[in-house]
Amino acid sequence: MNDRRKPKISLRKQPKQARSNELVSVILEAAVQVLAKEGATRFTTARVAEKAGVSVGSVYQYFPNKAAILFRLQSDEWRQTSELLQGILKDASKPPLERLRSLVHAFIRSECDEAAIRGALDDAAPLYRHAPEAQAAKASGQRAMDAFMAEALPNASELARALAGDLITSTLTAVGKEFSETPRSKAEIARYAQAMSDMFCAYLQQQAKG
Repeated sequence: MNDRRKPKISLRKQPKQARSNELVSVILEAAVQVLAKEGATRFTTARVAEKAGVSVGSVYQYFPNKAAILFRLQSDEWRQTSELLQGILKDASKPPLERLRSLVHAFIRSECDEAAIRGALDDAAPLYRHAPEAQAAKASGQRAMDAFMAEALPNASELARALAGDLITSTLTAVGKEFSETPRSKAEIARYAQAMSDMFCAYLQQQAKG
C-alpha cells in the first residue's frame, strides 16, 4: 500500500542518442526556469513542456511525473555541489585547515548564487526526501567528510571525528541556507564565509589539542 503512494522519481528511460540527450537538457533547462518563476507549489509537467516548446508526451517519455523532474534537478545540484566540495576536501596539496576555509567560501558562494532554485527545491523535498536515490546521492559527500576528518584530527577518536564532521556539515548547511535567503553582496559573502571559517578552524584546532 505505501509503495503505491510514493511517486516514482527515476527516469522512465535513459536517453542514449545525442538527440535524446538534447531533449532532456531542454526539458531540464525549462524546468529550472519554471521552478524559479512559479515555485514548487505551481510547478507542473504541463508548464515545463510549454516552456520547453515540446509536447507533454515528450516530457513523459523520460520523466513519469513532476516529482521525477524535481528530483533530477535536485540530484544534479547535489552532484555538482558534491563534486565541487569533494575536490576541495581531497586536495592533498593543501593543509586541512586551508581546505576547510576554501570549502566554506565555496559553499556559501554556491548557496547564494542558487538561492532561488534551492529554496523551491526545498519546498518540494517531501516528494523524495526518503527515496533510496536521495540517500545514495548524499552518501559520497559524507564519505569525503569522514576522510577529511581523519586527516584533520588524526589523533582523535572515531567518535570525536564523526561529531566534528557532523557539527561542521550541519552548521554550514543550516546557516548557509538562512544566510542565502537574503540577497548578499560579494563583500558580505566573503566576510561571512571568513567568520565561519575562523570559527570552524578554531574548533578543529581545539579538538586537535585533545
